Amino acid sequence: MFTGIIEETGTVDKVGSRMRINAKKVTEDVNIGDSISVNGVCLTVTAFTNDGFCADVMPETLRCSNLGSLKKGSVVNLERAMPANGRFGGHIVSGHIDGTGVITDIKNDGNAVKYTISADKSVLRYIIYKGSVAVDGISLTVCAVDDKSFCVSVIPHTMQQTDLVQKKCGDTVNIETDIIAGYIEKLIKESGKSTIDEDFLRRCGF
Repeated sequence: MFTGIIEETGTVDKVGSRMRINAKKVTEDVNIGDSISVNGVCLTVTAFTNDGFCADVMPETLRCSNLGSLKKGSVVNLERAMPANGRFGGHIVSGHIDGTGVITDIKNDGNAVKYTISADKSVLRYIIYKGSVAVDGISLTVCAVDDKSFCVSVIPHTMQQTDLVQKKCGDTVNIETDIIAGYIEKLIKESGKSTIDEDFLRRCGF
C-alpha cells in the first residue's frame, strides 16, 4: 500500500518487460521482492544497486498504463510501500491503476497550476469533488469534475517533487480512484438496494 506522497523522481534506463529505473532514495533500504510505485503502478523489485532497481512488467500493465509509452530517459514518480509506522500523508493508494487519462488543459491558478484531465466514464464515476485521486501515483484533491474530465490544482512543492512539471497537454497519465468508492459500490450491488440506510449498514456489519 502507498500514500501518494512521492519520495523522488527517477529516470528510466531500460524499457520493456524488464524495466530498470535509476534512483537513489528508494533504493536506500530496498530488498528483493519489495514493492515500489512507479508512476502509480505497483512493481516488484527483482534486482537493485545503489543507484537503481529492476522490475518485471507484465504485458497487461504496459497496455493499461502509461508505462508502455516510456522511453529511456523518461522521468517517473517513485514511492516505496508505506511502513507500518509511517505517516499517512496522502490517501490509500493500492498501486493498481483504474485507467489512464489525457491532460487537456494546463493553466496557472495563483501560486498553483491547474490540470484538466479527460478520462473514460468508467473512471470518472468514482471521482468526486473534493475527493482524492492518484495521478501518476501523486495524491491529489479533485477541484472540479464533470462527465468528461476532472481538474486538480497542484502546489509548487508537488510540481518540484514530481514529473508534473514536465507534463504537457496531450500527455497520458495513470489514474487510480479512491478505493473506498469501489467497495461501497460492491456492497450496494450485493445488497440489492440503491441507497444506504441504517438497516443496510447494520446488515453489512457497521
